[in-house]
Amino acid sequence: MAKDVKPTRKNLMEIEDRIELSERGHGTLEKKRDGLIMEFMDILDKAQDVRGDLADDYQDAQKKINMARAMEGDVAVRGAAAALQEHPEITTESKNIMGVVVPQIESSRVSKSLDERGYGIMGTSARIDEAAEAYEDLLESIILAAEVETAMKKMLREIETTKRRVNALEFKVLPDLYEGEEYIEQKLEEQEREETFRLKKIKEKKEQEEKEARQAEEADDLEDVQPDTSAQSPAANQ
Repeated sequence: MAKDVKPTRKNLMEIEDRIELSERGHGTLEKKRDGLIMEFMDILDKAQDVRGDLADDYQDAQKKINMARAMEGDVAVRGAAAALQEHPEITTESKNIMGVVVPQIESSRVSKSLDERGYGIMGTSARIDEAAEAYEDLLESIILAAEVETAMKKMLREIETTKRRVNALEFKVLPDLYEGEEYIEQKLEEQEREETFRLKKIKEKKEQEEKEARQAEEADDLEDVQPDTSAQSPAANQ
């Protein structure tokens, strides 16, 4: 890149402006990357807790539904499930974390009382009630896990994107700009030395010419003041 840049003062100023801008951008992106990593670690801790709760709720729900099937039979369990009239409602909103838009899931009508489940209280046993409650808890855990996992994936993608930009500036853009700046400065210094040397030679040549002119003028003046021996009298020659 450096040798493709014409070594002029204007290009040097442009490169210096680009370096300043790139350095500011690099610093800003580094801060963003570090902030995103901290936020991601918090979400990761939460995700690990949610995953543990989800696994526990799943095991509990499976255990209780199997118990209800064993005690009441599949027909009774399926009948209780089919009696549900009001299904859970899920709404999604969004929130901003360090410039990353992540979903925020809100749910309603997940946990229900006995009379809201649709089946008759007298027609079922406590085993079915326990299974229904366990699956309601499991559904809430699934909704929370979906929110946390989605946020974590979005944060991770943004971290990777920011890291690539930081690395591009740090290992490609800025080194090329520094190299271009150094190349132009060296070329300008060479041009200044050459110009200084050329002016020095011109000055020396001019001084030499002036010196020679003065010497020639002094020689002419000296010839003018010397006596003319050819005009002396014959007596003086004798």
